[in-house]
Amino acid sequence: MKVLVLGGVAAGTKIAAKLMREDRSNEVIVLNKGKNISYAGCGLPYYVGHVIEDRDQLIVNTPEKYSKLTGVQVLTETEATKVDPEAKKVTAVDLKTGEEKAYDYDKLVISVGASPIKPPIEGCDLENVFFVRTPEDAIQLRDVVDAGDVKRAVVVGAGYIGLEIAENLKLKGIRPFVLDMAPHALPGFDAEMAEYVEGKLQESGIPVVTGVTVTGIEGDGKVEKVMTNKRAYKADLVVLSAGIRPNTAFLDGSGIEMFKGTILTDEKGQTNLPDIYAAGDCAMVHNALTGKPAWSPMGSTANIAGRLIAQNMMGAQLGYRGALGTAVCKLPGMNVGRTGLTEAQAAAEGYQPVSVITVVDDKAHYYPDAGTFIIKMIADKESLRLLGVQVIGAGAVDKVVDIAVTGIMLKGTLPDLADMDLAYAPPFSTAIHPFEHTLNVLMNKLNGKFDTFTPAEYAAGAAEGYKVVDACLQPSIEGAPYVELTTVEGPVDGLDKEEKILLVCNKGKRAYLLQNRMKFYGYQNTKVLEGGITFSDVTA
Repeated sequence: MKVLVLGGVAAGTKIAAKLMREDRSNEVIVLNKGKNISYAGCGLPYYVGHVIEDRDQLIVNTPEKYSKLTGVQVLTETEATKVDPEAKKVTAVDLKTGEEKAYDYDKLVISVGASPIKPPIEGCDLENVFFVRTPEDAIQLRDVVDAGDVKRAVVVGAGYIGLEIAENLKLKGIRPFVLDMAPHALPGFDAEMAEYVEGKLQESGIPVVTGVTVTGIEGDGKVEKVMTNKRAYKADLVVLSAGIRPNTAFLDGSGIEMFKGTILTDEKGQTNLPDIYAAGDCAMVHNALTGKPAWSPMGSTANIAGRLIAQNMMGAQLGYRGALGTAVCKLPGMNVGRTGLTEAQAAAEGYQPVSVITVVDDKAHYYPDAGTFIIKMIADKESLRLLGVQVIGAGAVDKVVDIAVTGIMLKGTLPDLADMDLAYAPPFSTAIHPFEHTLNVLMNKLNGKFDTFTPAEYAAGAAEGYKVVDACLQPSIEGAPYVELTTVEGPVDGLDKEEKILLVCNKGKRAYLLQNRMKFYGYQNTKVLEGGITFSDVTA
């Protein structure tokens, strides 16, 4: 079988290599527009910050090495310009010579990836304005940073790559500002979780300005300032990380079905046309929870879908169960991770989402470098099915996320996922794992044993008319009456059993314990603020 693969970064190289492992008699040719194949795009920000020192570490495989390992023929600097499904031919141009050539195929894979969006504003071509999509981009950016002339930078885009770039610029002594037109940073996080991260980034010296539109970049040959609809920002360097666009314009007129330039595929990775498959950043998959088309431009999705496609091309009948938008990101002093639906997304999909936010130990509290996780867990009120998780903390947030992914993919309910025998030792976790701890708290909330306001509800004014009671380990809320949990053995002086009381502590746990006691002694109108003063600013 002769297979032509267009694009050779993640999905393309995975598919081609797997095809050759499945059957060495296959003839597989990869046409790649760039010079490099199989490079570590997700590692580029860390090269800029010298976390990764050697540029060769960014290249997973050279074309020569890859060909020897797999038996796949690789043609670099060769750009596909037309697909003719009826003739089963692809026209491509050799970018070195300008020569045009036709390649025939039995089966075709389109994995041409995506390119950074260039905003429709003036100044994008000024010196020291960069994109970060290829190793060449990162190398050029690091060279400028290392020259030592950059003091201030503006990063346009508060997604994962933009924030990682900002962190690595700060590591090099540069003051970064991050701008984004969206209401919040970190797509895929609920507003209150994103706001918390934005506050911590501000404290670390990385201001994130949201709800702002960049209108132009100015400078005399070299960038000097970034103009927005609100104010101007001085800058010696600009990184544009405002999203990507699939490289699919050459498919116009081919008959391949697309949505906003992204190729639609079925669960087997096949397009609407026979013998044509698509994967990676140029292709749609589907959401594992909703079943709806979803764009998941991640190296993980590309590799998972690519492996399945190769097997299906060889006769298997494997269906990709879908993506969950799973992501994890390292930021100054914290890591963030998420999977599944946000609370807002779950409501839009017709679920009855119930959430809880906990502040829990990430390992045994007495172990050196122990820290906390802030976990938001979301489930459906009716079915109790787990729908999503968002995590912030200095530790291994990916563990919590990956447990949640497993539960969601297996259509697990909260009772299904309770009491799991998860790994425990003081350096790694707590005796009741942080995931299980949060699940237990959510179950208590659903069962009516834990009456709360979420931080979002509190911020929206739901606690108006409630008396704030300080239940912290030590008095911490100015103007609020303080109640020491361990002294409560009956009615509390100064608190009427009929009045509305908001119990607030450092993290939420002591307030819950106090609520439990007060309910026993007849207080039926108490609420606990989830996450306590760790997550929300509280005034009496």
